[in-house]
Amino acid sequence: MKFVIQRVSEARVDIGGKTVGKIGKGLMVLIGIGRDDTRETADRYLKKLLGLRIFEDEDGRTNLSLSDVGGELLLISQFTLYANCRKGNRPSFIEAGPPGMAEPLYQYIIDRAKEHVPVVEQGEFGADMQVSLTNDGPFTVVLENLE
Repeated sequence: MKFVIQRVSEARVDIGGKTVGKIGKGLMVLIGIGRDDTRETADRYLKKLLGLRIFEDEDGRTNLSLSDVGGELLLISQFTLYANCRKGNRPSFIEAGPPGMAEPLYQYIIDRAKEHVPVVEQGEFGADMQVSLTNDGPFTVVLENLE
């Protein structure tokens, strides 16, 4: 599993000119699901995501979590995080989870996030999406290989 986490002041995802998900201050997360990922993997990543202290406190130190600042989440599935570019110029995606396995796991992540965060928006699995954001900082964290 891979999470690309961006601290944002605002973010949205559009499909066919219609906004399907929009947040204010919070985290926009691109989610890549690999072939071997499970619900246990998703739980581990979500726990880490929700505990990250990447928002500034009154002293300007990154010491606050999403819940500490009342932040929102925008979760977007992105299988291209599993692009393998080692050979040639055309990426291979064989390490990405197949849609029949990845889509339910993506939905599981959304459902679990909603248990902890009051505002959780999402993209649409497999859709052609346009993502817009104002990266706050900029501040971007990549989670992968959490064992």
